[in-house]
Amino acid sequence: MKNFKLLAIATFTTTTFLFSCGGDEKKETPATTETPKSMLEEAPTGKDAKIAAGKAVYEKVCQACHQADGKGLPATFPPLAESDYLAADLPRAIGGVVNGLTGEITVNGAKFNQAMPKSTLSDDEVAAAFTYVLNNFGNKGGEVNEEDVKAVKK
Repeated sequence: MKNFKLLAIATFTTTTFLFSCGGDEKKETPATTETPKSMLEEAPTGKDAKIAAGKAVYEKVCQACHQADGKGLPATFPPLAESDYLAADLPRAIGGVVNGLTGEITVNGAKFNQAMPKSTLSDDEVAAAFTYVLNNFGNKGGEVNEEDVKAVKK
């Protein structure tokens, strides 16, 4: 009788949990063909405007992994601060963002092997974010334009 009560309680608990959590059913999200809306009201003109817009994009999208100070997370997400990877081949770095990146890379002497998914940012947002990063975190400066981003898309 004791085993029956335990079985009944376990069955009730499991059933309740499955129904409250939605059970096994798969919820489909509706497919959309809409282009994602840009965070930017319009493409920034001028380097200072692009840096300001890029800061907003960085804080919303990039900062979670690369951190507020651009130093990344050791052995997990590479630094953008004083980045030799950015300085050595900027188109390669832009390509990693717009096309996604898998495989091992070395940044500032440390190895990283986390996948970076393909970006859903607009070309202007990517350009602004790179311009912000290049002009902050101890990097040497520079500017990325929408054309630079388009040039590395696969």
